[in-house]
Amino acid sequence: MSAKKVVAVAGATGAQGGGAARAILADPDSGFTVRALTRNPDSPAAKELARLGAEVVRADFSDEPTVHAALEGAYGAFLVTNFWAHGSAAKEREEIEVLVRAAKSAGLRHVVWSTLEDTRELLPLRDERMPVLQEHYNVPHFDVKGEGNELFRQAGVPTTFLNTTFYFQGFLSSMGPKRAEDGVLTLTLPFEDGKLLAGVDVNDIGRTALALLKGGERFIGRTVGLAGDHLTGAQYAEKLGAAIGEPVRFQSVPYDVFRTLDIPAGEEIANMFQYYGDFDQEFTGARDLNLLRGINPALKSFDDWLAENAANIQVD
Repeated sequence: MSAKKVVAVAGATGAQGGGAARAILADPDSGFTVRALTRNPDSPAAKELARLGAEVVRADFSDEPTVHAALEGAYGAFLVTNFWAHGSAAKEREEIEVLVRAAKSAGLRHVVWSTLEDTRELLPLRDERMPVLQEHYNVPHFDVKGEGNELFRQAGVPTTFLNTTFYFQGFLSSMGPKRAEDGVLTLTLPFEDGKLLAGVDVNDIGRTALALLKGGERFIGRTVGLAGDHLTGAQYAEKLGAAIGEPVRFQSVPYDVFRTLDIPAGEEIANMFQYYGDFDQEFTGARDLNLLRGINPALKSFDDWLAENAANIQVD
């Protein structure tokens, strides 16, 4: 174990970080060992990672010295921030700045930064097709991570930028099919008919991060757009229906209508799906499935994911 390189994994008890930690721990030939960063080392999830062989350390993005200490002596890191923990782009920006400073100070040799496109590169704020949110953003949880990319570059941190996308796991919760008033299971999304929506198994973020870390220098400085499948809303619905044994129809909700619904972060979600739809060729086109399977041969398609998760899809 002492000969293995330490990879610090941020958010190790969360969806993305947990997937990265487990991917590394499950590969005894990777040459890496995991230092799991978490705000609560005594949580059941943290204790489970320790049982699997991770070194679990406390790191709180709002307590910068703990982050510096957690990265010290590591070879590399998988870094991620969670906008949805607080919903503030300003706070997420502060967290990213902490990670950049700590990564720079620790002299990390390779960071895989879980990020997203800055939508303002294709959609300037002066474009009136969607409302500006939190004063400076179209899609705050996208745009602030895009700002973070430049912070890593400016600091000279050797970084691979891993652009993620919509999680298939969303179909297990609020985005899953619901029974409509006429009794038909319906997949309702603020997404246009015929447009392609790139999706991914959240665990493939971690598996791909491991592949990038193993690839080393050839991936430093590169941006890798991640997805496991590109499907229309109707195709997602059809596959969901086949998996659960009952037809599912797709219902497209206009973006402006979705923004008026009384749901948490409705404007943010509508803006996100509008970006997916208005720029589907650019967004989906940046996620080459053949190239990705060359990097991560275990990358799961939606069919692969459904084969493992159909039983967990809850329908009324």
